[in-house]
Amino acid sequence: MVRIIGILIGLFFSGWLLVSFGMGAVEYVSNPPAPTAEHEFHKKAKEVSFTSDGPLGKFDRQQLQRGFQVYKEVCSACHSLRLVAFRNLEEIGYNEDEVKAIAANWSIGVPDADPNTGEMTTRPGLPADKFPMPFANDIAARAANNNAIPPDLSLMTKAREGGAPYVYSLLTGYTDPPANLPDANKPGPGLHYNPYFANLNLAMAPPLAVADQVSYSDGTKASIDQMAKDVSAFLIWTAEPNLEARHQAGWAVLAFLLIATILAYLSYRTIWADVKAEKKKKIS
Repeated sequence: MVRIIGILIGLFFSGWLLVSFGMGAVEYVSNPPAPTAEHEFHKKAKEVSFTSDGPLGKFDRQQLQRGFQVYKEVCSACHSLRLVAFRNLEEIGYNEDEVKAIAANWSIGVPDADPNTGEMTTRPGLPADKFPMPFANDIAARAANNNAIPPDLSLMTKAREGGAPYVYSLLTGYTDPPANLPDANKPGPGLHYNPYFANLNLAMAPPLAVADQVSYSDGTKASIDQMAKDVSAFLIWTAEPNLEARHQAGWAVLAFLLIATILAYLSYRTIWADVKAEKKKKIS
């Protein structure tokens, strides 16, 4: 009796769930939600390619170094790279002495404590140090950025939908608001219109404002487009520094599976050949 009651209760709730789902679907079809300005004016990330794309993708070390230069001279004033150490820069082509110089001359000192007094102080960076945070805390970050906390960029191309193309599109997407943009969605004081940002307005001013904002050491012309693409490539590396090794491992695994499949098939043919021959004899 108890089992029957339980089954009936389960059927009742299952039926009610189906009815509710059906009523919701009918309501959505008959009265679809009105499109918002964010849906109407928001744009998908631009089409842009990087040398690291695809299963055969590899990093362009020259581009990564240019991207690091853009981060260092433009982005590091507000955005941190808390998951990256200075010594990791050797992976993109810098030698040991260059890494030491970059760490020691970084514009923000590494937090430390005076061994004699215990008071907090700063010291020059070492290769083993992570990139220092640009602000002491969230309160200082908000005070310097129109009450917005600049996000850490270590995993940005993994954390945002669209990845590196989204970062590139955001950096190159600042523009004046369209004339038909509703007043409620126009940028307020301290905000800037960017159709590639989810709610169309963000507190970050255009970081790449003019060409040649950075002087590339390899002589590459530093257009806004080039700088945006280079720093986006650099952030692909910070988010997945082992990308090349993963690609190589993937091909090795595929080759192993292919060979293992062939060997398994040949073993199958060898093992069962006599059995099939016996069956044919019996049938005949």
